[in-house]
Amino acid sequence: MADLVMLTGISGFLGGHVALALLQEGYRVRGSVRDLARTASVKANLLKAGADVSRLEFVKLDLLSDAGWTEALRGARYLQHTASPFVSTMPRDKMELVRPAVDGTRRSLEAALAANVERVVVTSSMAAIAYGHERSRTRPYGPDDWTNLNGRHVSPYAESKTLGEREAWMIMDRAGRHDDLAVLNPYYILGPLLDDDPGTSASLILRLMDGSIPMSAGFYFPVVDVRDVAEAHVRAMTSPIAGGHRFPIAGPPLAFIEVAQIIGKAMPEFAKRLPTRNAPDWLVRLFGPLTPEMRGNSGEVGVIRTPDATEGIRLLGHPLISPAEAILATARDLVVRGLVTAPAPRKKG
Repeated sequence: MADLVMLTGISGFLGGHVALALLQEGYRVRGSVRDLARTASVKANLLKAGADVSRLEFVKLDLLSDAGWTEALRGARYLQHTASPFVSTMPRDKMELVRPAVDGTRRSLEAALAANVERVVVTSSMAAIAYGHERSRTRPYGPDDWTNLNGRHVSPYAESKTLGEREAWMIMDRAGRHDDLAVLNPYYILGPLLDDDPGTSASLILRLMDGSIPMSAGFYFPVVDVRDVAEAHVRAMTSPIAGGHRFPIAGPPLAFIEVAQIIGKAMPEFAKRLPTRNAPDWLVRLFGPLTPEMRGNSGEVGVIRTPDATEGIRLLGHPLISPAEAILATARDLVVRGLVTAPAPRKKG
């Protein structure tokens, strides 16, 4: 019988792609959802993407509740913990992000250890690596770097990912199983959608394409394709180089205006909606804290963070999908799914 993988967060953007990759590799998957009413749509989307859903089952779990975790891990050989809150608008109470990130990690890993799983793979983030450092730093951020929670402009999201990952290492170290944990640290994940929910990542591309962002700002994004991140998760379960290590994974940083330019060049019908210039940095810093989308992010203007993805690429065994391909895969799926429509051509005469 095929090995069983317990996968938290299967209804999420990354979690769905991890499930797809696992099923395509022949594993059995037990995916967690907060609401069992979502299972039919998750299964239908994976089936449409080409997965054999006969090896798929579901369990109801909540990151903030003890209920069901022991049963969920029973019989599993591996744990893939992808579930963690991800938002674009920072909450006023940081514990809305920190508590489920830390408590969910603790619940899932303790249940995994009790079930004696062979390896645990945790989705962390570059947010746990590259924040709270000097703005002037140019050296790439690698697996030995950690976000400095006492530094400036550390958002609640970055804090949640940092504390969540540290909790994972602490639990595994305490159990004497440091080398049975592997952690993936992606940055801005884009790529093809599995359903009609753009989620947090694709929503920014959607807002670019529907004209909601008339002027860009001096933000920089190292982009990585969700297909590479999902494949890296699967490789991390069994690769001899993965245990006990962290894997930053993302391409070189792109300016936000470059993201718009990539879309405009490949999809010229949207060009007039896309921003063509940046707002002055001082203006973004001044008014950013007054808008929900920018609150907690305005201090990031002008900061360029370059990930060292050497080990992530080594884990994959091939180069990363280009950031442009990841961006355009998202943009085109938004159109195919009717989530954004091109402007109607102007009538002549």
